[in-house]
Amino acid sequence: MNRPAKPKNHRGRTGPVAQVSSPVQDFQIKRRNLPHIQKPGRIYFLTWRCRQGEFLAFGDRDLVLAALLHYNEHKWKVYTAVILPDHVHVLAQPLPHPDGGVYNLAEIVHSVKRFSVYQINKRRGANGSIWQDERYDRIVRDEAEFLEKWDYIRNNPVKGGLATRPEEYPWLFERA
Repeated sequence: MNRPAKPKNHRGRTGPVAQVSSPVQDFQIKRRNLPHIQKPGRIYFLTWRCRQGEFLAFGDRDLVLAALLHYNEHKWKVYTAVILPDHVHVLAQPLPHPDGGVYNLAEIVHSVKRFSVYQINKRRGANGSIWQDERYDRIVRDEAEFLEKWDYIRNNPVKGGLATRPEEYPWLFERA
């Protein structure tokens, strides 16, 4: 798969701006509208959606995929991901943090969303968020669920009528 070129951020660098991170050391639950559970060493199925009335054009999807893969193999391991016109699915695992624990999943996703909206707004000549505030996340419990989520992500563009085969969809990333 050809990956889109990495866009430059507002500081002229490629990818999201590095933040001071707070590693997750132990089991942790945070709640807003949805519960967000983090446990070091676990794999997550994630979904976040566009705000009502917002859709991602082809070029927007390139930017989101590039932002999502920016921290791949550095802060998280992305197993598979798909960028659809109105939402994103990811199967990923936060990686070990140099200070112990693992990188904070909420901070990674926030960085991807913030950077992608900045790039999309710049491209569109617009402003404001395109993403809903919260995300859905679920700890993958076993290998069977991992494979089920992978298959779900992989086939989402086909189910949505965006491709006849998963391999044809340009905004599908699958780890070799």
